[in-house]
Amino acid sequence: MALAEKVVVRLTGEERKSLTRLLRTGTHSAAMRRRAQILLKADAEGPDAWTDEEVAEHVEVAVNTVMRVRHQFASEGLEATLRRKKPTGRQYRKLDGKQEAQLIALACSPAPDGQARWTMELLADRLVEMKVVESIGSATVWRTLKKTTSSPGSSKSGSFRRRPARAS
Repeated sequence: MALAEKVVVRLTGEERKSLTRLLRTGTHSAAMRRRAQILLKADAEGPDAWTDEEVAEHVEVAVNTVMRVRHQFASEGLEATLRRKKPTGRQYRKLDGKQEAQLIALACSPAPDGQARWTMELLADRLVEMKVVESIGSATVWRTLKKTTSSPGSSKSGSFRRRPARAS
């Protein structure tokens, strides 16, 4: 369906009441409130059916936004139009807190025999061997360790010590 086609929004009495209630009560996201306003103003059978340009000016959005909301309402319904979809291509965290703790404990432990120190690849392989995760890349291990305050080679080992004040 091309955006150039005008889609007529016809809200039922219950939908209109629900949108009005949403705007008057509770705490909702600005995007949800904006979409509710657009639908109420664009309702063809409502008390004040407005053109896309009038709605856009009143709600302070682009005319294309009003057209997209109309199209989404027609194709997916009220709930899908109001609620934001979760992003599909987003990368979620590979390690949770418990798994991160295991990684840090492993990185702070003595290096395996024949190695001077842990490498990211060795840590990743060991996490898979220990069945902490099914698979993990060395870049993920590096990012996880980078954000921690522990430093296996440091004399402080992540703790913060204040320097004694100098006598003047």
